[in-house]
Amino acid sequence: MISSKIAAKLKRGKALFMLSTTIGFTLFFAQNMNAQNTVKDTVFKANGNPIITHKYTADPSALVYNNKVYLYTGHDEAAKGKNSYVMHDWLCFSTTDMQTFTEHPSPLSVKDFAWAKGDAWASQVIHYNNKFYWFVSISHGAIHGKSIGVAVSDSPTGPFKDAIGSALITNDMTKGTNISWDDIDPTVFVDKDGQPYLFWGNTILNYVKLKKNMIEMDGPMQTVNVPKFTEAPWVHQKNGWYYLSYATEFPEKIAYAMSRNINGPWEYKGIINEIAGNSNTNHQAIIDFKGKSYFVYHNGALAADAGSFHRSVCIDYLYYNKDGTIKRVIMTSEGVKPVK
Repeated sequence: MISSKIAAKLKRGKALFMLSTTIGFTLFFAQNMNAQNTVKDTVFKANGNPIITHKYTADPSALVYNNKVYLYTGHDEAAKGKNSYVMHDWLCFSTTDMQTFTEHPSPLSVKDFAWAKGDAWASQVIHYNNKFYWFVSISHGAIHGKSIGVAVSDSPTGPFKDAIGSALITNDMTKGTNISWDDIDPTVFVDKDGQPYLFWGNTILNYVKLKKNMIEMDGPMQTVNVPKFTEAPWVHQKNGWYYLSYATEFPEKIAYAMSRNINGPWEYKGIINEIAGNSNTNHQAIIDFKGKSYFVYHNGALAADAGSFHRSVCIDYLYYNKDGTIKRVIMTSEGVKPVK
């Protein structure tokens, strides 16, 4: 017969064994989960256009920061042959020479917006007041149609988090058209006086001043009247001119207008990019980097069967005439050369 003291020791020893075993399994499980969930940066070299060939990328935007170009793209994930947009997250790449790229783990997905239900459509990241703001097109979970959300980070590679906890713009706020996808393709431009502006839209081009917290509108929404606007606005400035480029008609080309003032009037100047091969859509970013100007866009070159839904980002040079107008972009297979 076991004494009460021995029984108590055995019981205590069994409890300690079970506790240590539980802790051990917990640590093992956590370590393995962390190993599985840790995604590292990967480096690759572009071999002409498209620049990214290991996955489908679309709707590019670009940010020049600290002697690097950060490239932010959508991510086409539709099954082979599926003719629809399947997009769950956004991707981030960086380069110092326009040839060797670092792919960073995806810093933002639809799941980061609790109020949204899907569709990681076109977006742009802007650096302002020492933070990085990511404006995205996304489907709202409770309000029918597309919306514009904003995420924020202290780093250009994230992680990003929802900056508002709700949408900045929803479909019920814009009444110029009855389509449900008119609140897409946000682009933000910060003028020389520090005032940020948000442009966005489909079939109707809207714009509004933003407060300097970047998460509130500062005044009424306005519209820009440019010929045959479809979507994908992008605003940049060079040598005293403001440039507004955008996708026009369908299948889409890229057209542009010029102005001496961010508020217009805008003078239409014509087409700068023809239909990008095997893709109904066209979406551009225009940047200057290390003394050269670049035109970033997508085509459907890597997917013969459904290129419009399996797009790929490309980069070619952009040139200006002496009067400030833009020359036609020549789309090439070779792409651009490395820069130092």
